[in-house]
Amino acid sequence: MLSDLRVRQLGVIDDLTLQLPAGMTALTGETGAGKTLLVEALQLILGQRADPGLVRAGAEEATVEARFVTGDDELIVSRSVPVTGRSRCFIDGDMAPVARLVELAPGLVDIHGQHDQQSLLSPAAQRSALDTFGGIDADPVEAGRRHQQELERRITALGGDPHQRARDADILRHQVDEIDRARLDDPEESVRLLADEERLGDASAHRAAAATALGILDSDDGSGTSVLEILGLAAGALGSRPAFAQWVERLRALTAEASDIASDLRGVVETWEDDPARLAELSERRRLLADLSHKYGGSHEAVLEFADEARERLADLESADELADTLQREHVAGAVALRAAEAALGAQRREAAPRLALAVTARLQDLAMQGARVEVSVGDGAADDVEFLLSANAGEPVRPLAKVASGGELARTMLALRLVASGGPATMVFDEVDAGVGGEAAVALARALSEVAAGSQVLVVTHLAQVAAVADQQIAVKKRERKGRTYTEAVALSAEARVVEISRMLSGHPNSTHARAHAEELLALRAR
Repeated sequence: MLSDLRVRQLGVIDDLTLQLPAGMTALTGETGAGKTLLVEALQLILGQRADPGLVRAGAEEATVEARFVTGDDELIVSRSVPVTGRSRCFIDGDMAPVARLVELAPGLVDIHGQHDQQSLLSPAAQRSALDTFGGIDADPVEAGRRHQQELERRITALGGDPHQRARDADILRHQVDEIDRARLDDPEESVRLLADEERLGDASAHRAAAATALGILDSDDGSGTSVLEILGLAAGALGSRPAFAQWVERLRALTAEASDIASDLRGVVETWEDDPARLAELSERRRLLADLSHKYGGSHEAVLEFADEARERLADLESADELADTLQREHVAGAVALRAAEAALGAQRREAAPRLALAVTARLQDLAMQGARVEVSVGDGAADDVEFLLSANAGEPVRPLAKVASGGELARTMLALRLVASGGPATMVFDEVDAGVGGEAAVALARALSEVAAGSQVLVVTHLAQVAAVADQQIAVKKRERKGRTYTEAVALSAEARVVEISRMLSGHPNSTHARAHAEELLALRAR
């Protein structure tokens, strides 16, 4: 239910906070005091279009915050409307799109008033109301439909008809065989092949370069100008003098390293030969690996992963015919059972529809709509197409409830529906539901609202003393002036203050002795 509402800088409201209990709360006050602004504030919380014109003069933005409590859980929703720019929404402190508020709204609050949109106007909600009234369980049909959809998904996932599955299996076998024949055992094979191909592709130049370097390091012609001989001469010149021991040692290390390099280069000169056949083999292997990588994922790892997935898919397809037959049989049996369940559901809904219509029509007679008539239209099959129709006056044709023009008539119809078919959100707001109602009809309306409040939180914006008197709490909404500015305040009334306010509602004279006596009488009736 709605436990707290704070409104700032909205119209004549400067900063106003309401704490709302369970049961029925009446919002009363003179016309123009700001009662409807509170309803508009709630509509902003429920995702209604934000009008910058509602921002209080001189303020940069209007803000509305609401706390909803269900058991131990709570939800905090806020909405800000700037003078310029787009509004902002927050749900439990996190930014959210307005569309998210619209999604949440049907489960939070129903607002019934002039041109408001209520949850009971949606086809799904009307269907649910009919089921609730008739004690109808639609879950087996919904479960059957979900089961059929899952079977259809699994059949489709098998690859269609048997011929298509056979074609898919042939393709997968070819792909798996192609990857297996490539024997992709070494993840670094491409790098190694590239190095070997580059070496073989220029073997003659490599040998020539190696021979030149070898001649510089270790000359075989006895000229005494090789690096190894020069290093030996340098080490000999330093001799065995202790002062040069460290450099002699380093020269000997250089000599050993240069000798190793010369030995390796001699191996290149003597063993590296042109091998066109091996070069062609390397090139062909590299092309194969590149082709596999291009077709199956872009990397060595991706190709192997594709092969694993293809093997699994192939195994499924190879056993798919048997599985498909099983699923098809289950789907046919499910369709038969679903049609029977839908037919039974439709029969229940068609049987309950006229009873619901009569019950709502009877309630409307007590709510100053003596000539009103309600019909409940249901479709064929499972009767998923449920629509509430209303004729507000005798002799007029029924029309879809969503197209009824009068907000007061629509609100009272919604109230009648709530009385005979429970469900919907925990909080209901009735704005000017008493328009054109008086006398015994006002008492009946008050009694109906009180009855609904026994199981839900009800907020009523009203000018009827009879309605205000039956409320569990009454909040007076008044205009005040401070420092040349008008602002709205809302005060929860004490028992004595309620007598004064209801006296004002009855006669316009809160201090009238007769009005106070009548007010006390109305409040006493509530206490019985």
